[in-house]
Amino acid sequence: MKTDIHPEYAPVVFRDLASGETFLTRSTVSSEKTIELDGETYPVIDVEISSASHPFYTGKQRILDSAGRVEKFNQRFKGFGN
Repeated sequence: MKTDIHPEYAPVVFRDLASGETFLTRSTVSSEKTIELDGETYPVIDVEISSASHPFYTGKQRILDSAGRVEKFNQRFKGFGN
C-alpha cells in the first residue's frame, strides 16, 4: 500500500441544521469549524437534512394521490398504439 496518499480518517460531528441533532461518526471530511461534544472538541459539518429531520424517517411524509394520477394517465393514453 502506498504511503501518504490516503486521507485522514478521524472523528467528525455532523449537525443537522433543521433539527439541531448531532451525529458523532468517523469520516475523511474535515472542517475549520469545531464543536465541543462530551468534553471533546471535534470538527463539525453542517448538513441541511438528515434522518432526524427528513419527512420519510420522521413519519411526516405527505401521501400523494397516485391512484388518481394513474387513472388520468390511463384515460389520456387509452387508445394509443392501437
